[in-house]
Amino acid sequence: VQLVESGGGLVQPGGSLRLSCAASGFTFSDYAMSWYRQAPGKERELVARIFSGEDGTYYSDSVKGRFTISRDNAKYTIYLQMNSLKPEDTAVYLCQAAGEMSLSVYWGQGTQVTVSS
Repeated sequence: VQLVESGGGLVQPGGSLRLSCAASGFTFSDYAMSWYRQAPGKERELVARIFSGEDGTYYSDSVKGRFTISRDNAKYTIYLQMNSLKPEDTAVYLCQAAGEMSLSVYWGQGTQVTVSS
């Protein structure tokens, strides 16, 4: 099983980034996919989740209206479009796969997002 995140980097406040998470080694369409983030000295936080049916999503209050999660089951990939970025969005962003029937959970290594002028 592999989850490989990409797309992180340094961006100015108000800017945008698009993260990707490429999955392999499991039946992607059976899994809810999520983005978490962890800033230094803080607990890991659930940012957004998209369920296996593609039409169900969840967003934390801190990103609602600014971030959009999507998935492409044919490409085994999820995305996180992040707009209107703020310095407090600075964190390592991690991809998670959670089986909706198997209860298996997998994590990627993360990609750094830094929002700074």
